[in-house]
Amino acid sequence: MNREPNAQLIAVMNEAQVSNKGLAKRMKDAAAQRGVPLGTTHVAVQRWRDGAGIQPQTAAIMADVLSAKLSRRVTPGDLGFFDHAKQHVPEAVGYPSTVPDALSVLDGLAQERAEDTPAGGGLIVADADLSSTVLSWMIGRPDGIEADRPAHQRIGMRDVRAIRDAADMFMQLDFKYGGGHGHRALRHYFRHEVLPLLSASYSQKVGTALYGAAAEVSQLLAWTAYDTGNHRLAHRYLTSTLRLSQVIDDRMFGARILGNLSHQANYLGHHTQAIQLARAAVEGAKGRATPRAMANYAAMEARALSNAGDRIAAGRAMNEAERHFERADTGEDPAWLGYFDSAELMGELCHCFRDLKMRREAVEQAQRAVDSTDPKYARTLGFCRMVLAQSQLLNGELEAAVQTASLAVDGGDSLQSNRFQRYVTDFQAEVSGHVGNPVVAAFNDQVRDAMARLDDDE
Repeated sequence: MNREPNAQLIAVMNEAQVSNKGLAKRMKDAAAQRGVPLGTTHVAVQRWRDGAGIQPQTAAIMADVLSAKLSRRVTPGDLGFFDHAKQHVPEAVGYPSTVPDALSVLDGLAQERAEDTPAGGGLIVADADLSSTVLSWMIGRPDGIEADRPAHQRIGMRDVRAIRDAADMFMQLDFKYGGGHGHRALRHYFRHEVLPLLSASYSQKVGTALYGAAAEVSQLLAWTAYDTGNHRLAHRYLTSTLRLSQVIDDRMFGARILGNLSHQANYLGHHTQAIQLARAAVEGAKGRATPRAMANYAAMEARALSNAGDRIAAGRAMNEAERHFERADTGEDPAWLGYFDSAELMGELCHCFRDLKMRREAVEQAQRAVDSTDPKYARTLGFCRMVLAQSQLLNGELEAAVQTASLAVDGGDSLQSNRFQRYVTDFQAEVSGHVGNPVVAAFNDQVRDAMARLDDDE
């Protein structure tokens, strides 16, 4: 991706006579004094000099460090970050009108690095653009597969199985180490091994399976970008992947993508959009999805409603999710849905109880989720432990909460997951009023050490 060097940052660093490594060390030291985990390295500083985006909290720490070095006030704006004239302009994200358009967009996205997070780190999508995307998918007719066309290469189900095996391998890496671990290799595989096959010759059966497998890889690229913190890139992948699902009329997978978009909107605090996207998933998949899939879509609606504080509607959606899941074994689920077991559902619901401040239910459900989650899903287990810690804190159980959070950090310090790190920093903010407590101080030290180890592994 082409970027302009950040001349303002370079100029201030030159004025302060500080190197990339020197600035990185000063930033980590300053963050540690505040009890904030920061994994900045000289490599990250060079990326910022080259024009990459930066998280607001990180930019503020950098500005403070350089202010101290220069004995004058330096702001993130002085360092070339956050053009406020553009910061709140909604991202223009269109639903590709044709299959070639979608494939062209995906090819371009696969050339972008997830770690090049745009300035501000967030994402604003206009309601009209989102509504247009959902409506286009809802009423869109399937394009169909152009079978047995002349091409230089003929492929079969063996090629499709290879893609699905690769997707499964990358998904396991994502669950265990976080989205930052395998995204670069996955996007290279997608661009050079998967996308070219869509232009090959194949039968109707193979073509349908091939588009489904390509959509699975594209969705995983979106998820890993989201987990890394690049929300713009993740959203564009998801929108284009939604268009791929239309080609083969895969309403169940398309609804999954809408559920993912809802998950992201909810994470970013766009509750109304999150609710609408989840409801679109539920409505768009009715009669075309298995009970397990419908439970997943209803759980996404419950998450969004809970975060919005609508206890009655959230309770109704949670009950709906549980009713669907009671029939989960009666449907023939696709392989990509295999991860959504009872522990995963409990993990979604414990987030709901936490957000609704239902203290007893939050602790009970989160504890069940922790006890039931397979350790191979390391990131999910880390999330559930952090929700349990926050729920225990709601009950006034400070020491138990910190002990639980400590277990999460012990098991998750290798996770290259921006989302997991946010769970930890949110918890640190919640216990910041007890910073003088030795238990809390020890936890902040543990987080700092864990982030340092993650930094050393880069």
